[in-house]
Amino acid sequence: MALLHPDHDTERVESVSSQMITEIPRTLNCSRSKLIVHLDLNNTVLLFDTITRQGPRRALSSFLTTVTWGRINQEGKWEWLSKVPSLNPPCDGAVSYYSQFGRPLDFTETGDGSLFKKIFTDHLQKVEWMGPHNELLSMTDEDGKEYHRILPSFFELIDCLSSQGREFAIVLRTFGSDLSRTLKTIQITLSGQHPQYQHLQTKHLPLRISPGKIRCNKKNVVLTLGSERISTQSDDRAVYHYFSSLEGIVGFQDHFDWWSRNSFSNEGGKPFWIDPSETGIQHIFIDDNIRLNDAESIVHPQVFMKDGSGTRTVPTSELFDICLVQTDLLRAIHDRSYFIKCVQQCEENYSKYSALSH
Repeated sequence: MALLHPDHDTERVESVSSQMITEIPRTLNCSRSKLIVHLDLNNTVLLFDTITRQGPRRALSSFLTTVTWGRINQEGKWEWLSKVPSLNPPCDGAVSYYSQFGRPLDFTETGDGSLFKKIFTDHLQKVEWMGPHNELLSMTDEDGKEYHRILPSFFELIDCLSSQGREFAIVLRTFGSDLSRTLKTIQITLSGQHPQYQHLQTKHLPLRISPGKIRCNKKNVVLTLGSERISTQSDDRAVYHYFSSLEGIVGFQDHFDWWSRNSFSNEGGKPFWIDPSETGIQHIFIDDNIRLNDAESIVHPQVFMKDGSGTRTVPTSELFDICLVQTDLLRAIHDRSYFIKCVQQCEENYSKYSALSH
């Protein structure tokens, strides 16, 4: 293993990553639009995955293989092109370790992955649970240590929005099976049982404790939650209007089989609607599997046409960092204001986007 063209900014990046950033912005933009923030679970607000049986250590190790970049050199050996993890390749010709070798769960213990061992241990330390054991707030990993079930940066977003008196909804969206437990973790946090966020019990945020489902086919999208059933068959704005009307926190399991049947492209991904002509509301989707390459992206972005004739599927690039955000898990771990900053950037960019769309 070799490192080609070491990055001069490595020491600066590792310095930032090695300490918890605790300065939390207390205000977002002066725009008072209602915010509907759609959030993925695994590798976005959770550092584990029940389906793949990955605890925090394995989940973080697996994630690192997707954000570290190199190539096979002329001698047929792997060489790193950067020692700084990044969501996008640092240069032409760079491929992720994952795309070349898969996701070894002990990545940082291998000869190649040892370059990123310090980043791994520093970030893992940031999510260690220091309070008393609580099976809903913390989880015990294979190393015997306890870790946060939900990243603190998620609760900081809720705290910031509610403290500002913003009208908002958090919509959890996942293909996985972690929704019920995640909603219970949020429930006891909002009741004041989380030692770091006891003050959230004073916010009185609405919470739907039972998750809903979103199912797709070629003709329509159907959303169900309890006795509620919303379909786009007779009204293509029905689910969009339903999401826009939400308050507080709610969760939905998206349709994995539909995504699979569509070759895991954005056409079969989590449906997401935008109406640039509607003032006073903004939808944002944050997910680690949002990709600029639509064939590999997990969200199906649809924009309503000006003339009311329906929607058009838009490339992810059109809404990137405007309404669609690819989660930077490392930043979500070491910067508790990460999701606040994501929303702030999207609000700033959306005002420009919607102005151009009118």
